[in-house]
Amino acid sequence: MATTLSVLISAEEIQKRVAELGAQIVRDYPEGPLHLVCILKGSFIFMADLVRAIDRPVKMDFISVSSYGKEKTSSGEVRLNKDLDMSIEGGNVLVIEDIVDTGVTLTYLMHVLSQRRPRTIRIAALLDKPSRRMRPVKVDYRGFEIADEFVVGYGLDYAEDYRQLKDICILGGVE
Repeated sequence: MATTLSVLISAEEIQKRVAELGAQIVRDYPEGPLHLVCILKGSFIFMADLVRAIDRPVKMDFISVSSYGKEKTSSGEVRLNKDLDMSIEGGNVLVIEDIVDTGVTLTYLMHVLSQRRPRTIRIAALLDKPSRRMRPVKVDYRGFEIADEFVVGYGLDYAEDYRQLKDICILGGVE
């Protein structure tokens, strides 16, 4: 079966919303250290655009966790693949996520990061799929709420493909 792509959120809509999120984050964190923790790999494009929209100094770090592998659904088992390079103790931490789906990965990650004693910890997610939630997750900065569709583009992938798309697209025809 052939795959099909249909645009769900255009590149222009994404850039407008990222700018709005950046301005909101600056209002909420006017001073003091702000640590952005990017969840690899899917969030890297969102974080790159978001950090340019945050008009204040920030520190950036990367963490990698997985619960999908090459599947379209979460395995439910989370694995830490790459840890942070710097301490977040006492800092204001903003976890940058591409999509909040079941909440399994973020629940695990928020537990791990909370044990490192940050001053505050919040979540910024480009996409939120609350209809799929298995674990409660509070998204503090939400780009877009979407229905239960499998999406790719703007960093999101299917088996490492489609990350380069400028739009967020619904991927159809993949079993």
